[in-house]
Amino acid sequence: MFRPGIPLSGTDDDAGPGQPRPVEDARQPTAAECIRTLVESSVTATLAIPGTEAAAPDPLGSWSPDARAVTADGDVILLLPADAPAARAAAYAQDDDITTVMEITDVAPVSVPHRVRGRAWVAGWLTAVRNEQRAAYARLLAERRPGAPAADVAWMLLRLEVGEAYVDDLWGEEQVEPEDFAAARPDPLAPHEAELLQHLAAAHEGRLRGLCTLLGGEFRQSCGTWDQVTPLALDRYGMRVRFAVAERCFDARFEFPDAVRDVAGLRLAMHQLFEAAAAER
Repeated sequence: MFRPGIPLSGTDDDAGPGQPRPVEDARQPTAAECIRTLVESSVTATLAIPGTEAAAPDPLGSWSPDARAVTADGDVILLLPADAPAARAAAYAQDDDITTVMEITDVAPVSVPHRVRGRAWVAGWLTAVRNEQRAAYARLLAERRPGAPAADVAWMLLRLEVGEAYVDDLWGEEQVEPEDFAAARPDPLAPHEAELLQHLAAAHEGRLRGLCTLLGGEFRQSCGTWDQVTPLALDRYGMRVRFAVAERCFDARFEFPDAVRDVAGLRLAMHQLFEAAAAER
């Protein structure tokens, strides 16, 4: 996983090739929250079932769930075409569970060097959803993913009981236990993040470049010299921006004064952030 260093605000120190925290008590999503956010998002996911590796995923994406949701108990509900390999395997197994790994790849929704922001793996046991549970889980998917296909006879609902999870992202690498995954909640900005980042990149490049005044040392002195300044990630605690020139780039994390709960709160936080940067010029 590529992790450019973060310069510490107000210092001359470059974070180097690792991924340090801007300060020791920096507010950030937990690893469990990061995985839960990815699982409940619409980013690409694929299923791997031992013994079926020889069958490569087809171009129609039959190994990729069309929709995902998480139950109150922390099980992951997946919607796949009835003729997808994973669906056929679950149907053949009847009530026996199948060892499965779901891999999720998080790609930045904006053009930026090193676009892969992270990957998560959720391993567990896959079974077909049957009888009365099918209606309940179909309603759950309809609530969480209203644009997803209806769970009719052409589609199969599968349940992935989580045994363990692992994330490798811009914050680092960490394993997550099933109970922590079940207790975590997705980031409230996640459903809007792609649109927000694209808007910031298209309409507020000048203000994004101005954020370099909040950095210290050589990074502040080099304001205006960067070829590309791109908003890379947003969560309720802050925004990550990638500064790039030639073959060099670094990430800067700008924290919000308070954790935001919705888009309205984000607008206020961004206004405060841009005002703080303007005051440093």
